[in-house]
Amino acid sequence: MRIEGPFGDHTGYYTLREPYPVMQVSAITTKKNPTFLATVVGKPPLEDKYMGWATGKIFFPLLKTTAPDLLDYHMPENAGFHNLILAKMHPHYKGHAKQFMHAFWGAGQMSFVKHAIFLDENAPKLENYETLTAYILDRFTPKSLFVTEGILDALDHSSQESLVGGKLGIDVTAANKVEAPQLLGDEELLIRVKELLPEAVNLHQFMRRTKNPITVISVNKTRNLKNCFDALVALSEHVRVVVFVDDVKNDIFNSYMLIWRVTNNIDVQRDLFISGLMVGLDGTNKNILDGFDREWPDDVDCTPSVVESLKERGLWNLEEKLYEKYQL
Repeated sequence: MRIEGPFGDHTGYYTLREPYPVMQVSAITTKKNPTFLATVVGKPPLEDKYMGWATGKIFFPLLKTTAPDLLDYHMPENAGFHNLILAKMHPHYKGHAKQFMHAFWGAGQMSFVKHAIFLDENAPKLENYETLTAYILDRFTPKSLFVTEGILDALDHSSQESLVGGKLGIDVTAANKVEAPQLLGDEELLIRVKELLPEAVNLHQFMRRTKNPITVISVNKTRNLKNCFDALVALSEHVRVVVFVDDVKNDIFNSYMLIWRVTNNIDVQRDLFISGLMVGLDGTNKNILDGFDREWPDDVDCTPSVVESLKERGLWNLEEKLYEKYQL
């Protein structure tokens, strides 16, 4: 065994240094005109998303043998596939969705999935993210959450220990009655938040038309975020779901990359907070303030000099707005 890494991987982070078996190579042969098959991995969206989607379709019939009332499932590419699965099912009895969660988390590589959301047969198409998110948030309550522990992919960096960590299931197969909060504008809410959290930098509210709007707050972290969440409970009549992210390297208006960041960075056994109807998630990088003593990996970023070289050779034609949107 020798230490391998760090390598940029499909999670969008560098894998941690770990011991792996050494392979002894005795010969390398090539064709005269070889075809080199490869895929580029890193922050989404990249080429491997098509392999991920294909894998989902291929294994769907096999998964139905374990969960026959499963209608469809989908793995969004910006959650790194194993970080979030959306599933549609025929719920026939109380607790049926939780039974499905156990089935998913016990089925082959599906057992690596960190977060799973289960919906009933009336839910919108799983790839229609905007409509589907509204459907979920209008039916969601804290009692919809199911937290457990299980095995994790070797590439996961957020858990307190490697290979094992928290898993979150969300059951929105039932139409829970939910009262909407008294909404404030972003600017007014930010003023109120800063009175309670000096470390808050900015905020934005997503899905305001739903009964559980999502408030993303960027912070310069100086303490454990559980303390920040507890302070915000005073604003619970105005806030329903709160997500904390670091101010550095995050655009609080970019929902695509926020999903990538948060699903990578949370372990629900540590980073999920609940008070009444209010739910919080800590999507910040973890450190000693969180009792976290593992190494935290860097983002996979394009090296500026390499990008300039590609442009000079006419191999880079990506629009600047896309370069910024996907935080390359």
